[in-house]
This record gives sequence, C-alpha cells and structure tokens, in this order.
Amino acid sequence: MEVRLLAGGFDQLRRAESLAAGVLIVFVVGACGTLPNGRGWGQDAIYPFDAGRIGRAAYAAATDPQTWIPLAAGAAINPLDHRVSDWARAHTPLFGSQSNAEHVDTTVLHPLQYEWIATALATPSGDNPEDWIYAKAKGMAVEWSTQVANGNATVFLKREIGRERPNQSDDRSMPSSGASDAFNYTTLSNTNLDDIPALPSVVRVPIQVGNILTASAVGWSRVEAGDHYPSDVLAGAALGHFVTSFICKAFMGLPEGAPMLSFAPSKKGATVGFSFAW
Repeated sequence: MEVRLLAGGFDQLRRAESLAAGVLIVFVVGACGTLPNGRGWGQDAIYPFDAGRIGRAAYAAATDPQTWIPLAAGAAINPLDHRVSDWARAHTPLFGSQSNAEHVDTTVLHPLQYEWIATALATPSGDNPEDWIYAKAKGMAVEWSTQVANGNATVFLKREIGRERPNQSDDRSMPSSGASDAFNYTTLSNTNLDDIPALPSVVRVPIQVGNILTASAVGWSRVEAGDHYPSDVLAGAALGHFVTSFICKAFMGLPEGAPMLSFAPSKKGATVGFSFAW
C-alpha cells in the first residue's frame, strides 16, 4: 500500500509538471514587453559578447548551492554507495519495481523539456514581431547549446571515469546522464521563470520547487533501477546545473544584478557569502 501511494504521488507530480507547462504557454500570448532593464529576453544573447562574463559566470555557477551541495552530498555518501544501492533495488520504495523505475527518465524528461520550451517562449522579448523572433532564436540557441554541452560533458566523464554500474551492464555509471539531463532542463526552466515579470512569485516559486523535486525523482529512479549509485546521480545533478548555469550566465547577456549566494573553501573551512548589485 505504501509503495503504491508513493508511486501514485509521483505520477501526480508528473501530471502537475505537464499542467504547469501548459499553463505557462498561456503567458506566450502576453510575452511581449521587455525585461526590467528595458531589453528583450534573448536580445543580447551571443552578441554583443562580453568576455568578462566568462570568469564571472564560471565562479557563479561553481559556487551556486545547486552545484556544490550535490557534489558535497555525493562525496559524503560515497562510502555508503553500494549499501544504499542494494537497499533501493531490493525495496524500490518510490516506484514499486525496478521495471517501473527503468522508464521514469524517458517519460518524465519530456514534460521537463516541454516546460523549457514554454518558459523560453513566455519570456518578454519585445513588441515588434521581427525583433521578437530574432531575440527568441538567439536566446533559445544559447539554451539549446547547454543541452549539447551537458550531453558531451556527461559522455566524456563516463568514458574517463569508467565506473561499473550496480547491475554490471557496463562501465558508464558515473555520472548519471538521466540526472544531468533532468537538471539541465530544470535549470533552464527555472532560470526562464525568473525572467517572466508577469509571473507572480506565488506561482513561480512552487513551479520551480516542483521542477527540482521532479528532477530529483528522475535521479533516484536511476538508483532503484540499478543503473546508478547515489553518488553517480548527485554528480549528474551537479554537472547538469553547472554546465547550464555557466553557459546561460556567460552568453545570454541578461542582467547580472540578481542576488547570489556564494561558497568558497578557505584555510579554516569555508566562506559563505551573499551579494547583490545596487
């Protein structure tokens, strides 16, 4: 009974994810106007290029909690990888069976992908149709490039690390491509949601949290299916967020004045900071 309830709850989450994407399409009708700085979303993507953004984007993406928290958690849980993996495969607490868990990433990634497209279209890119299309094309080209870069980085790391999967099917366990893809789409959607001024925070924040929970469920499904260890999933989550965040911050040309939580190691431990432009 408990297993069925948990699995049913996740199915409802998937439906909510699809519904959220559909609702956001409505905002496309009113996706004219501009960002608070007077520019359209995507208008400054790719060109004009600011080389100074590269270093700032890399630092911001690396110190983002959604990058370093999964990495830290992966390092912490690594000694328990085999034990947690064996338990997850034996009990399948969320999805009820390894067969169910095996198909989660392919079914759930589609709603996340549709939401990315919907949120990108819903961002304000100007009132002139030609300018709107040009800005959307540039902005979505940058966001699509994050998917290519993330996929290539994941394949490269899989080959270089060569970790055997829990089910011993091959040596491409680390990092999880399902988790990296899920967090790639989630980061894109959540970033776009922040750039839709017409969307109130009472609507935006629950959708963003739901996106993260959905992506996390996709990652956990890989563990229950026996395809990955928990640390593989956490590494994939960190990779997907880092690559996506870095490319968007470096090449989208959006304002950099948003509040930022940073983290940096120091001789006595670590330093956590909060900064904003004014």
